[in-house]
Amino acid sequence: MAQNALVTGAGGFIGSHVVETLLENGWNVTALVRYNSRSSCGWLEPLVRSMPKGFFVVHGDVTDTYQMREIAGGADAIFHLAALIGIPYSYVAPASYVQTNITGTMNLLEAARYHGTSRFIHTSTSEVYGTAIYTPIDEKHPLQGQSPYAASKIAADKLVESYHLSFGMNTVVVRPFNTYGPRQSARAVIPTIITQALKHPVIKLGALEPVRDLTFVTDTAAGFLAAATSDAAVGREVNLGTTDSVSIGELVERIGAIMNMDIEVQQSASRQRPETSEVMKLISDNTLAARIMNWHAQVSLEDGLRRTVDWISQNQDCYRTGEYSR
Repeated sequence: MAQNALVTGAGGFIGSHVVETLLENGWNVTALVRYNSRSSCGWLEPLVRSMPKGFFVVHGDVTDTYQMREIAGGADAIFHLAALIGIPYSYVAPASYVQTNITGTMNLLEAARYHGTSRFIHTSTSEVYGTAIYTPIDEKHPLQGQSPYAASKIAADKLVESYHLSFGMNTVVVRPFNTYGPRQSARAVIPTIITQALKHPVIKLGALEPVRDLTFVTDTAAGFLAAATSDAAVGREVNLGTTDSVSIGELVERIGAIMNMDIEVQQSASRQRPETSEVMKLISDNTLAARIMNWHAQVSLEDGLRRTVDWISQNQDCYRTGEYSR
C-alpha cells in the first residue's frame, strides 16, 4: 500500500525534486505551495499539467495554524521544506524569517502531533554551523547564528528536537550542505555565475574565499527519502554532503572550463555579507548518513556542474541576471 506524504515548500528548488523522488518511489504526495494571486505552483507546473496518479496540490501558507492541521490529516510522513532562505534578505526583514521558519515549523509540528503522523522530516541547513570551528563538520559541531536566517533555522531545528524529546515524535532533521542543480534560484552562487557568464565574460560576485561542500539536488532528494525510511535516523540530525570542498574562486574556474570561456570576476561590495556574518568554511562529515541511512552522494561535482550549466543554458528565460546577491 502506497504511503502518503505531505511536502511543504513543494514548489521550490529542493521541494520539487523531493516531490518527484517520492512519486517515482510510489508515494502519494500532497504538495503545499505558497498561495499567490497567480495560482502559480512554481517548479511543480509541469507536474500540475500532467497530474500523475497520487499527486495533489494545495495552496496555502505554513504560518496558518488551522490550515496546517487540516492538510496534515492522513499523511504518513511530513516533509517540511517551506522556509525563507535568502541570507541577504534576512538582514533587512528578519521578522518574516521568524514567522515562516520558526512559527511555520511549530504549526507543522503541532499538526503532526494532533494527527499522530508517523514521521516528521525537517529541513535544516549547513548555515546553522557558521564558520567551521573544525572540519569536516559533524553533527556535534556547535551551532552559530551568523545571520538572522541561520538563527531562525537553529530555532526551528531545536523546536523539532523538543517535540521528539517531549512528545516522542518520530522526527529527523536533515541538514543539506549547499545543494545545487537545475531550478535553483539565482540567489545562489552557481546559478549566479552561470547566468552572468552566459551574458558577459565579466561577472560580479562577493567574496571568493569561502569554501563550500556542494551536493547535487537529486542526491539531496534521495537523502530525504532515506530519512523517511530509516528508523535509525529518528531523533537525529543528519548531514547530507559530499565531504569534498571548493572555494568560490575555484568554482568560477571550473564553471568557466565547462562553458569553454575565461570568466573574469569583479568583486562587488553590494554582494558581500558583513564580515562577521560571512561563513568561510562549510565541509561536511557525512559518516552518520552513510552509517544509519546508507546514503551516499552519487553525482560528482564535475557531472553536476555540467548538468546545471546545460539546464540553465536551455532555460535562461527563468532568470533575471544580476538581480540577486550571493
